[in-house]
Amino acid sequence: MTAQPNPPSAAFFDLDDTLIDGISGVLYARFERREGRITALQMAQTLLWGALYHVSLIDIERAFEKALAYYRGLPEQVLRARTRRWFESDVIGLLRPGATAVLDEHRARGRPLVLLTNSSPYMAEIACRTWKLDAWLSNAFETNDDDRMTGGFERPLCYGPGKVARAERWCAERGIDLDDCWFYTDSLSDRSMLERVGHPYTVHPDPRLKRLAKKQGWPVLDWGRAN
Repeated sequence: MTAQPNPPSAAFFDLDDTLIDGISGVLYARFERREGRITALQMAQTLLWGALYHVSLIDIERAFEKALAYYRGLPEQVLRARTRRWFESDVIGLLRPGATAVLDEHRARGRPLVLLTNSSPYMAEIACRTWKLDAWLSNAFETNDDDRMTGGFERPLCYGPGKVARAERWCAERGIDLDDCWFYTDSLSDRSMLERVGHPYTVHPDPRLKRLAKKQGWPVLDWGRAN
């Protein structure tokens, strides 16, 4: 009997506090504050959202509505250019040291590397290109006929079950079964994705996820801190 090839698989990676040592939304707000585009109050609110996000205690859609309202009417190309400048100045050096080896291992085994993140599409695209991942799945922001931001976004967000929905759609289009896939994350908000894939891994997990990982027998990885 001829041996059948192994089924195709992919490796999915969360971004914030997983691949990078930091929370991109907070980092971007600091950049905006430094550039004088948001107030100290807006910065404080973002820090609060970041803290609540880290422990999965935030109304994420409401937070996105308020954040994107600030950019309503802005040409998308302006936001894209700002994101690129911010990434190159504040983010590119934050890749966790241990992430590189894991990315390389999956790449060597022929698995597509997929960024699965609650960040903006502009951030996701740049990160994917910079660190040579094969695809990215993220939130999508609405623009009008003049390519200006409307303040709207695609629902559900790429968060919690929304990540699973995007990953399943991406896999279905390529004949990949999530049961054969890997997923790496730090956050309890990704529990549904961890439970959906065949190979769940936690990276610097938050306290609640660490307890769940111990209960479920999920590996807990330390990828180090960025320099």
